[in-house]
Amino acid sequence: MPGAVALHVSRVRALYRRILLLHRALPVELKALGDEYVKEEFRRHRSAGPADAQRFLREWEIYAELLWQQANQDRQNSTKKTCFGTPLTEEKLNDFHNEQIGQLQELMQEATKPNKQFNISDDSEY
Repeated sequence: MPGAVALHVSRVRALYRRILLLHRALPVELKALGDEYVKEEFRRHRSAGPADAQRFLREWEIYAELLWQQANQDRQNSTKKTCFGTPLTEEKLNDFHNEQIGQLQELMQEATKPNKQFNISDDSEY
């Protein structure tokens, strides 16, 4: 069984790295918000059970694939601004736990704040 655990861990790490790389295609504010959210979610699910871990990975793999497609579309379409993300269906929302709904509301509030929360600066200043 240790081999299966190592395979699972490497799959999680590869997905995590892929998502952070894909976030480079996002506008700066979305990248910062997305990076923080991904880090928190992956940390939060470290001790998830096998079924929850599989669902978690599947959802993030779908997200990564969608983001990859949208980033490619953005690169090919220099005249039209790409809309990143996808609307949540009512069916998907109904599957969320109360904690997930709360997280979604927090994310929406952060994403729609009038003044930017993140101060993006050059690391060489510190």
